[in-house]
This record gives sequence, C-alpha cells and structure tokens, in this order.
Amino acid sequence: MDLFDKISKSMGGPLGQHQKWSHGYFSYPKLEGEIAPHMMFNGKEHLVWSLNNYLGLANHPEVREADAKAAADYGMAYPMGARMMSGNSIHHEELEANLAKFVGKEDAYLLNYGYQGMVSIIDTLVDRNDVIVYDAESHACIIDGLRMHIGKRYVYQHNDIESCEKQLERATRLTEQTGGGILLITEGVFGMSGAQGRLKDIVALKEKFNFRMLVDDAHGFGTMGKTGAGTHEEQDCIDGIDVYFGTFAKSMAGIGGFVAADKQIVDYLRYNMRSQIFAKALPMPMVIGLKKRFELLVSQPQLREKLWQIANALQSGLRERGFDLGVTNTMVTPVFLKGDLYEATALTRDLRENYGIFCSIVIYPVIPKGLIVLRLIPTAAHSLADVQRTLDAYTEMGEKLKAGHYKSDKVKAV
Repeated sequence: MDLFDKISKSMGGPLGQHQKWSHGYFSYPKLEGEIAPHMMFNGKEHLVWSLNNYLGLANHPEVREADAKAAADYGMAYPMGARMMSGNSIHHEELEANLAKFVGKEDAYLLNYGYQGMVSIIDTLVDRNDVIVYDAESHACIIDGLRMHIGKRYVYQHNDIESCEKQLERATRLTEQTGGGILLITEGVFGMSGAQGRLKDIVALKEKFNFRMLVDDAHGFGTMGKTGAGTHEEQDCIDGIDVYFGTFAKSMAGIGGFVAADKQIVDYLRYNMRSQIFAKALPMPMVIGLKKRFELLVSQPQLREKLWQIANALQSGLRERGFDLGVTNTMVTPVFLKGDLYEATALTRDLRENYGIFCSIVIYPVIPKGLIVLRLIPTAAHSLADVQRTLDAYTEMGEKLKAGHYKSDKVKAV
C-alpha cells in the first residue's frame, strides 16, 4: 500500500541585549532601520558573516513595529495552549493559508520549532513497514528524525542520482514484502556546502519508482526561485514535492517553521504530530511578527536581489583571489582551506581579533582531518564595503596560512 494511501485511511526583534557565549559576549545594538551585520564582541566591534538573517529583516522598522505592537496587545503568554486545545487563532490560520499558497501547496501547518518540527514530521509520516531513503549529508534534524524510525532506512551518496536510484530499488524490494511505502528525504539547499539538492532529478525517478518526497528547504525558502518560494520553484518541480518544510529562522529571522502539502496530508500531520499536539503553539507576538516578515518577503523582492548582489560579489571576489568555494550554487559561501586544528583556531582568532571579522568555522570531525571550512552567510544587510573589507582580510589570511604563519604560537591580537 502506498505510504500516503495509509495516511488517508488513518486520518495533524533582536536577541537579548547581551548573549553570553563560552568565548565572550555579543552585544546587539539598538538600531533604527535595517540592522547592520556588526556586533560587539568582548568590547570590540566585528563584522559578522554568521547571521540567520538572509533578507535583512531582523531589525526592519516595520518588523520591529509589528513585534512591539503584538507584544503590547497580547503579551507573550497568548495563546495559552497547544493548537488542538486553546492555542489556535485567526492569525495562525491566516499565516498558514498564505504560506501554502506561496509555496504552491494546498495547505500548511505552523510548527513551534523548525528542528523539532522536522524530527516530528518524519516520526509521524512513517511506521515500521515503511522505508526511508535519504541523502548522506542531510541536516542533523533529519538524522534525529531517522533515529526515531523503527523501520528500515537506506542512505544514498550525497546528490548522487545513480546511488539514489540503487537505494530506491532496495527500498522497493523491501516494501513489496512489508506492504509499506517509501519516503525519500533530501534538502533544497545544503547548509554546509551551499549545493542545491537535485530535486528535479529525484522527482523524475517517480516515473520508475513509487515513493513520496519530503524536502527540507530551510535555506531555500525566501531566497531561491523567481519569487523566493524555494528551491522547488528554482528547479521548476513544485508539483513533484509531496511534503515541503520551511523554517522561519533563516530568511524571516524568527522562530518556528511550517510544513506544506496536500490538505489531506496536512490534516493528518496537524492531528498526529506529537511535538505540536503536546506543546504550546507559537506565541501571538511571533505569529503576528511573522505575518509582517512574510508580507515583506513577498512584497519587497529588492531584499532578495540585494542578498544575491552581496553573495555574488563575495563569491566572485573570493574565487578571483584563488579560494576554493567547492560546489556552492546558492548564497551559502564555504571557503575550503588546508590546515590542522591549531591553524584553524589561530586563523579564526586572527580574523576576529586583528581584522574584526567573525565567521563560522568547521573542522574535524564534521569534515576530514587536514581541512578547514570557513562558512560565510551573506545577507541583504551586508554592504559591498563589507564584502571588500572581507576580501582584503581573506587575501592576507590566505597568504599567512600558506607561509605557515598560523603554525606559530606567537599569533596575537594587535
């Protein structure tokens, strides 16, 4: 029996002024208008390339006004319950309807947290007789959802369609015995490499195999496609995606997420997702603030255009200077370097303390030993001057790395 046939029979403003990290304090200044990608770190201002704020909405004046008014009108307590009980409102339903239409699906369901939501979506959609096929570089929230699955799961090599097809063949043979269905899970944009998932190529495999497809488009929602609807719009395969997941934490600089699909599927999730039916709904100020964020996402395409202007300038500049950005074809910008753990910590400290640039670092065991990845996340709040400053700093940093400068224990802040 098809996986979703069984479902049809069973019929659910800025952070606090100071956030303490293990290595110091970040201070978020109170600014009017668009928030600048600058933060105070241990008393010094830094240019930050590690922000969940793709469209620069975090401190947009209309967003701040909507957040403040909603907090004044409702406080942070409402609604005081889970959605199934006393936690529903017309604002929740309006946002769901608008999101569903935007991403090309019949219905949508708000999730109080994106990570937890993805875990629970997977847990809800499959049972012991079903098989999951998934990309090897899937996000941690997908992996945690897979760990809850008591049936079989098969992994295919990252973005490798031939490998994917082989795993679908294995899954098909097994489900012919169990009577279960197949759920294929991948991402629209892989957040570490910046590569788009090969959604359209996977959708084409439906001509040979009977499976349904769940896409985590956390980085693609709001950034990819002609209207920003997502990576499935970018690749012109909206109808082929059965279940679409987006988060509010990236483009909309908020909290929570949503899942969109046919109404029958969304209804099933709405009444069966344990992380939602046994947890409080998104607070009213966040929902109303998200409505304003979404309105701006749709009505101001110049925000997305600015994001891509910054991303293209940053990536082309880095490549011109000889840096390896891997296979990224999105705004996510990983810089691949060779070096050990000592060099990785030394060069990031140098960038932070002597150049005033903060970015995320990835080292072993996430990636193989001997490699360093510096991940930069462009936003519409960055400027071309920020890009130039970063390119200049990276040029000097790259030369120091090649010269063995970071192997020394004498790297100090000026």
